[in-house]
Amino acid sequence: MAAADFELGLNSFGEVATDGDRTLSDAETVRLLVDEARLAESAGLDVFSVGEHYREGHNDSAAPVLLAAAATATERIRLGTSVTVLSTNDPVRLYHEFSTLDAVSNGRAQVILGRASATESFPLFGYDLADYERLFEEKLDLFLRLRQDEPVTWSGTVRSPLTAQRLHPRMPAGGIPTWIGVGGSPNSVIRAARHGLPLMLAIIGGRPQRFAGHVDLYTRALEQFGHTLPPIGQHSLGLVADTDEEAVETWWRYWQPVATALAAERGFYKPDRARYEAEIDHGALFVGSPETVAQKIATVARDLRLSRFDLKYDIMHLPREARARTIHLLGSAVAPRVRELLAKEPNHV
Repeated sequence: MAAADFELGLNSFGEVATDGDRTLSDAETVRLLVDEARLAESAGLDVFSVGEHYREGHNDSAAPVLLAAAATATERIRLGTSVTVLSTNDPVRLYHEFSTLDAVSNGRAQVILGRASATESFPLFGYDLADYERLFEEKLDLFLRLRQDEPVTWSGTVRSPLTAQRLHPRMPAGGIPTWIGVGGSPNSVIRAARHGLPLMLAIIGGRPQRFAGHVDLYTRALEQFGHTLPPIGQHSLGLVADTDEEAVETWWRYWQPVATALAAERGFYKPDRARYEAEIDHGALFVGSPETVAQKIATVARDLRLSRFDLKYDIMHLPREARARTIHLLGSAVAPRVRELLAKEPNHV
């Protein structure tokens, strides 16, 4: 892949923002996301994605609706998810939502499918966590069949069978771009390779280079399954500001309480300033000036053979001005600098 084709995108989990001393309402945050998709396009970014969560402070529970609103506010930027929890979605309904989004956006829809790192959707929609693997495997098979075949006849154990079923509106031939999101499981890497699907690495802590083994496993498995190499992407958290000092201090103020809560919930290390700065220096936090962030993205792109990098730019109560500044700088300054750096080593992918 040519360096000029390297993609930079944004991920949002719909986390509530602040405006001065005021916390935005859920409705205001939803409208802000549509504005930020428009800003991302004007800044020259390639992709705008939203996640799927069901917890306090997050407003991304209806991603296809949000993305459809963003489609009417934009013309070029591609619109996707980060990720869609396939295990607790119905593949037929999901197909309809994203085929409609693709039609509304004139061919700009894509989706990243995952098993879920947060599990709130399982009890919410009446699923048993004991069926975690089976739900994802069968529903992925059905979604890919719907995406590729017409009509579809299918049977499994997780939903009613289909017999010569045709869905409308139809996706274009071959379906919309469909990625597999991976948080570290080698089995998920092999699953993506078996289906020949692009791989999105969700790297939220530690040295990104530790995923090099996953990339090697992916490329070997693709060869064994007879597939050519699809794109590989990375999703990580961060903030871009005019100076390193501003970025580091701003992100620490809002990241520290979120990381502390996650540490208590999931058994992660309790964040302290030294660990935080280490994550910025050589870990998975992409926080700094445009030059600092660009250098770091270019490094991991070479090491992991990436063709796409998505920055998760929102975090609970981050001021809307800081979010907007990150979007603007990522598109106007970071993206061209990353491509310039990668052009010096054109065979990084």
